[in-house]
Amino acid sequence: MKLSDFKFDFPKKLISLYPTDNRDESRLMVVHRKTGEIEHRTFKDIIEYFGDGDVFVMNDTKVFPARLYGNKEKTGAKIEVFLLRELNADLRLWDVLVDPARKIRVGNKLYFGDSDLVAEVIDNTTSRGRTIRFLFDGTDEEFYKTIDSLGETPILKEYIERKVEPEDRERYQTIFAKNVGAVAAPTAGLHFTPHLLKRLELKGVSISPVTLHVGLGTFRQVDVEDLTKHKMDSENYDIPEKTVELVNEALDNKRRVVAVGTTTLKTIESSVTANGRLKVSNGWTDKFIIPPYDFKIANALITNFHLPESTLLMTAAAFGGYDLIMKAYKEAVKEKYRFFSYGDAMLIL
Repeated sequence: MKLSDFKFDFPKKLISLYPTDNRDESRLMVVHRKTGEIEHRTFKDIIEYFGDGDVFVMNDTKVFPARLYGNKEKTGAKIEVFLLRELNADLRLWDVLVDPARKIRVGNKLYFGDSDLVAEVIDNTTSRGRTIRFLFDGTDEEFYKTIDSLGETPILKEYIERKVEPEDRERYQTIFAKNVGAVAAPTAGLHFTPHLLKRLELKGVSISPVTLHVGLGTFRQVDVEDLTKHKMDSENYDIPEKTVELVNEALDNKRRVVAVGTTTLKTIESSVTANGRLKVSNGWTDKFIIPPYDFKIANALITNFHLPESTLLMTAAAFGGYDLIMKAYKEAVKEKYRFFSYGDAMLIL
């Protein structure tokens, strides 16, 4: 398929700047693949579609406050440093983006706040990318605590055009977030509350974790018309044994396996046995799912409403069927659904 296939009329005002007051009171569009029916519900109604033996697979990655503000040595110029991923924990080497990049050269030192945290730029990677080494006299625990105290919640400001607020630290995090490593939230999971999870469990639904540390590459603009030429950034993932057991049991019993988010969908579809079952695995995946695609594990998907020409929309279209999902998106715009990270949700059955 082509990039232009994923254009649609989209008023920017539909990008949600804030989440709903209550996580599970977002709107929910339910799309039925077999009939083409589209329903308009509230997220907490999701419980009506599932029962005993079904499995919800959720991404338990935890967003860390990846955006730091520092000052360049000598000039004092203010520099934004966005932490992408840790390259070497012992040496405290990180892959980062810097802004404004033109002011940052190899050998420069950056100072962060009134803390003892200093970073030295040791390599250029891309136009905005740098490798930096943190110079910090303290334990690993003290280092990460310092990062946590200085860092800002990394909502994507180029889309959510407002300042980050203290409330974002809690709301831009799923309630089941556990393993630190993401620079963006797995947003389909943001709609769940402890009460809703308990109600699902009382119906016999299993909640099973996988981990995929979401990187900025997920949101990187596609700049090639031929989608087969687009290369996704690699992201680290882990699929534990207990989740594999529950998912495969559900598949054997012809029950629902629900991928909560496209990041979860990508994770489980990256680790499939020859006979179409999930397997224990960990490592890196750069899987890019576009239509047409033969899904082996998930048979239901929860996902947010994504922006035109995004890789996330392409993956949702692969799962729901291109024509049906583009029809659903046209309906979403007409009905003024809220888009992007803090927006509403879609359930594809």
